[in-house]
Amino acid sequence: MTQRQHPAVRGVKKLYLALIIVFLYAPIAVMIVQSFNQSRSRARWGGFTLEWYQSLLENEEILRALGNTLSIAALSALFSTLIGLIACLAIVHMTKRARTVLLGIANIPMLNAEIVTGISLMLLFLTLGIRMGYGTILLSHITFCIPYVILSIMPRFQQLNASNYEAALDLGASPPYAFFKVVLPDLMPGIVSGLLMAFTMSIDDFIITHFTKGAGIDTLSTKIYTEVKKGIKPEMYALSTLIFGAVLLLLMLVNRPGKKEKAPSR
Repeated sequence: MTQRQHPAVRGVKKLYLALIIVFLYAPIAVMIVQSFNQSRSRARWGGFTLEWYQSLLENEEILRALGNTLSIAALSALFSTLIGLIACLAIVHMTKRARTVLLGIANIPMLNAEIVTGISLMLLFLTLGIRMGYGTILLSHITFCIPYVILSIMPRFQQLNASNYEAALDLGASPPYAFFKVVLPDLMPGIVSGLLMAFTMSIDDFIITHFTKGAGIDTLSTKIYTEVKKGIKPEMYALSTLIFGAVLLLLMLVNRPGKKEKAPSR
């Protein structure tokens, strides 16, 4: 039997949980309210308005930065997932010692400070004479996303049953066909997880992008940073609110309740 807690203990726990929620979401709630505030002053409510959202949608620089952000995130997630999957295929066929060493090397970029990675990539591009721009940002994002993809896919490889693949070969399947029909479906949860993580990391990145973007191109993070240095505009509240809403909607779609599994018939 579970021991009943004292009412005071339960009250303290509820208060502690409420404080955590307030500290996490109160700033976001204030930002959302300010995005609908007609007054430019953050200390005074001037009435409800959608003016800042309209102004945001008419801002070509913001829309261009949004397009760069989404395209770079999509491409970097796609390429880093493909490269990470191929890397995992190679790693699982190595000896235990070589696998341990290589996984340790792959984990270094995740533990390394982003500013070190950003400066290193910038110096590499300058040394090779590569002009900073869209391409250097994309290459940089692919580079730092690959370790996260490997981290997501490798556990799925370790859970695979090798006998299924061997059985498919014994039944006449070619190695590529057996991989795509037997192995790949079991890896798909890890692949999707790595893809989403790479996409999120790319959208969220600022430091590495700041050092490798060059002049004349911006992503949302660097554009917001530039605008904030000039003075916080209400359009930034609207933009941040839309980003928060998009992330919240994505989380709701990913974690939506699935269909109940039918009980097996006897």
